Amino acid sequence: MDQHKLRTLVFEKTGVKVDVDDPIFALVALNEAVLAEAVERHVERIDAASAALARQAGASVPPVSEFEPAPAVAAPSATAAARVPERRQLAVALGAAAFGALLVLLGQALLFRPKPVPPVAVPAPLTSAQITAIATGEKFQRVLPRLDAKTRNAVLAEMNKP
Repeated sequence: MDQHKLRTLVFEKTGVKVDVDDPIFALVALNEAVLAEAVERHVERIDAASAALARQAGASVPPVSEFEPAPAVAAPSATAAARVPERRQLAVALGAAAFGALLVLLGQALLFRPKPVPPVAVPAPLTSAQITAIATGEKFQRVLPRLDAKTRNAVLAEMNKP
């Protein structure tokens, strides 16, 4: 564990300056020790499982040293036989994933229906009286500001009567 490298990494990622004597490095060392122990246990379990698998296949596998590469197991029938269950498991997993996706889509289709769009009302065509009223209204809007104040107020008062 290079403390200076970790210190630089912490500073680059967080902008926090950590001293080499900081107690956080004790936690890093503890984490490293726990991780090494966990990895060692898993390697032992993997070695035991691979030896058991090799025994089932009829081949003997010598124990693997930490410094030498694992020897290749010469049991093609074991690997071919192992591929069949893997393919079945893969097919089952893919089928389950597809079934799950189908269930999700069906649930969304059933539960989240969009609100129907109200039909757009098509306005009826204007009658000739309405067209005339619009035209006189536009003329009225142009003429009203030109009237004198007394006449304009009289016209507006007449318009406001029910």
